[in-house]
Amino acid sequence: MTVNADADSRGLAHDVYDAVIVGAGHNGLVAAAYLARAGRSVLVLERLGHPGGAAVSARPFAGVDARLSRYSYLVSLLPEKIVRDLGLRFRVRRRTVSSYTPFERGGRPGGLLVGGGEDRTRESFARLTGSDREYEAWRAFYATTGRLARRVFPTLTEPLPTREELRARVDDEAAWRMLFEEPLGRAVEERFSDDLVRGIVLTDALIGTFADAHDPSLAQNRCFLYHVIGGGTGDWDVPVGGMGALTDALAEAARAAGAQIATGHEALRIHTDGTSPAEVSFRTATGEGTVVGRDVLVNASPRALAELLGEAPGTAGPAPEGAQFKVNMLLRRLPRLRDTSVDPREAFSGTFHVAEGYEQLARAHAEAAAGELPSVPPSEIYCHSLTDPTILGPELSAQGFQTLTLFGLHTPARLFEKDNRQTREVLLTATLAQLDAGLAEPLTDCLAFDADGRPCIEAKTPLDLEQELRLPGGHIFHRDLSWPYGETGRWGVETAHPRVLLCGAGAVRGGGVSGIPGHNAAMALLGH
Repeated sequence: MTVNADADSRGLAHDVYDAVIVGAGHNGLVAAAYLARAGRSVLVLERLGHPGGAAVSARPFAGVDARLSRYSYLVSLLPEKIVRDLGLRFRVRRRTVSSYTPFERGGRPGGLLVGGGEDRTRESFARLTGSDREYEAWRAFYATTGRLARRVFPTLTEPLPTREELRARVDDEAAWRMLFEEPLGRAVEERFSDDLVRGIVLTDALIGTFADAHDPSLAQNRCFLYHVIGGGTGDWDVPVGGMGALTDALAEAARAAGAQIATGHEALRIHTDGTSPAEVSFRTATGEGTVVGRDVLVNASPRALAELLGEAPGTAGPAPEGAQFKVNMLLRRLPRLRDTSVDPREAFSGTFHVAEGYEQLARAHAEAAAGELPSVPPSEIYCHSLTDPTILGPELSAQGFQTLTLFGLHTPARLFEKDNRQTREVLLTATLAQLDAGLAEPLTDCLAFDADGRPCIEAKTPLDLEQELRLPGGHIFHRDLSWPYGETGRWGVETAHPRVLLCGAGAVRGGGVSGIPGHNAAMALLGH
């Protein structure tokens, strides 16, 4: 077998590769680097003109020297093992504040600050609730999730355990029942009494996941689990240089080891009989070609894999639906808060919760499930540039400019199908109005302007993410997250086709910026 000899395919180094990887997102790059370092010939086919997928940095505002993490934006699940194994020149920084949540009670503005030391956090809880009870419940709850994280996280880069093997590894029946068997809402309501505290806990179960606290599918539990086990600590860190710094380092490591990354090459079909090397057909700007891989790794969604194989989409399970609203902003300065006891630089350096009380989240979910935009849109915000100012040009940094990243919840793709543009604008206006309720001045008064005089703000709905990144239904995890156990082959990346592996976020133990499916697919091919 040989590649077709059009102008583009002649640029490929071989007719036959040990591994052809479809998609140069971070998982595909991790797999490429591991395999190339093991001496395998590797080709990565990437549809876009650059590698990185959703983990990229970009300058979205014309004439403005601010390099934002445009899509994915924080790091928790990336194992230090991968950074170390691949010799990546990549660092993260810990945020000094975990979260800040503005509130108003008795007509007086306040805010719950989690961070800045135990005494300060305890005092903040006491001001909110009137006693130490809620803070002690908080400490006990996260001590439990911390113990679970230390036991579960190392298994993500090991052969896939069965349910009973993981349960034995956890070795805590109460924690297992709380997170693996009962809807998370039960644990939240049993352990906490304050509505605001309950909501803050629940938010980690809803990032990119459209579910109620008591959803019987436990989709919220699976999302919560992945949000509290990262690194064995659950800390969400800031990538130095932006998210693109990670994928730049991965691409450099893969190329240095001998992998070829062919951008502008869109995979069209995978032909495999399960025994012979597989053929991957692709399209470039000037024509089509075919390349042969002894094995093929697909760093795309399960639905995209089915399409490449010529199978019905339903073979990949229910159609995924994303439910998040992403907004990137550049400010001339941070806005002042109504709560004058906290410096905005502290409040925005961690996760700034907006309209995320427990009942507010339940109401927003119910409204969206009924086909309406949430009347009080919940969201959370953080300022990358406070922890890592390197993403700003020297002039912007000297003038005090700051970035803001907003992530809205309970906005499923179905809400945008009738008129994506108009609905996006309506939701953006309503979301910023909720943020303004905790501010002493409108956020829009603080926005920077680009070279064309337009405010530096861009919003992305699930439909925008589907169009730009081919995320199915705009789902940032490619489909609902899986439990980190099962019977899907030795590594959780195997498919029904022996020479085809799934190494994207939709693999077992995929989701988030982790590199775990890429690592596990490489281990599967290398016989580990």
